[in-house]
Amino acid sequence: MSKRWLFLSAAAVLIVVSLALVLLPGDKNGEDVKTEAGPAATAPAATRSVTNSPSATGTSTASASPSAHATDASKKPSTTSSARPSATTSATKSRQQAAGTASLAGRIRPGVTYRGVATFYDADGGGGACLYDTGDDVLTGAMNTTDYESSKACGAYVLVHAAGGATVTVRITNECPGDCAPGQIDLSAQAFAKLASPSAGRIPITWNLVSPSTSDTISIRYKTGSSRYWCGIQAIGHRNPLARLEVLAGGTWRQLPRASYNYFLSESGSGCGGAIRLTDIYGEQLTVPALAVRPDVVQATRLQFAKH
Repeated sequence: MSKRWLFLSAAAVLIVVSLALVLLPGDKNGEDVKTEAGPAATAPAATRSVTNSPSATGTSTASASPSAHATDASKKPSTTSSARPSATTSATKSRQQAAGTASLAGRIRPGVTYRGVATFYDADGGGGACLYDTGDDVLTGAMNTTDYESSKACGAYVLVHAAGGATVTVRITNECPGDCAPGQIDLSAQAFAKLASPSAGRIPITWNLVSPSTSDTISIRYKTGSSRYWCGIQAIGHRNPLARLEVLAGGTWRQLPRASYNYFLSESGSGCGGAIRLTDIYGEQLTVPALAVRPDVVQATRLQFAKH
């Protein structure tokens, strides 16, 4: 009897405890608290899901909502970034253009002042190492070998300053080898006379590259002996120094090497008689339509580089 009593007593205690737990004041809400605690962690996702994908519901909605939100968020920055790169791209292009200009220009660069001396010689109206024709242009100069840079200076216009404020603009048509030091220009007699008396013989100067006003257009000449198997091409009358000459061959532009006598050579004849593309030191490109290979004939174009 004692054992049965103990068993019944224990069972009664368990029933009472169970009823007490059920009837506790917070117990009714215990399940609610647990339910709120779980969704509370995922509620933001559910909220984003509803905002970005109103038709989505339930667990699937919550799991899909981050991707929907991420997609929508990624669209918004793309709109902002699409506006920003325009300014960034512009700045990048400016930097690239500046770097390209410095690279294309060689030794004689825009915006740089050079120091040296001026002497003079009988230029005979042009001619010289650049192989331009002798003409009416008497204000010319022969550039020292260093700054001549294997004909890169040919056709460049430089403004020469002498003591006292006298100036003259000359076109480089020749090379001054031998005793001409870097910075020195051997001017035509007429150009030197604009700066000082010929009796001075030699004067200190500064000079810089200029891009003059002109109504002239560029001309093209094929060198004597040119054919479709070999050719030399010269550009004449360009306002700004010429950095590159390319020919269209096989559907692609091919850059030709420049000889010290100011012709661009196609040793294999590739591109001879085809379209020609000219690039100045500022990066501007002009395309000359195909010209017949007519050796030693100056063929005019309607093209000219922009003034800087």
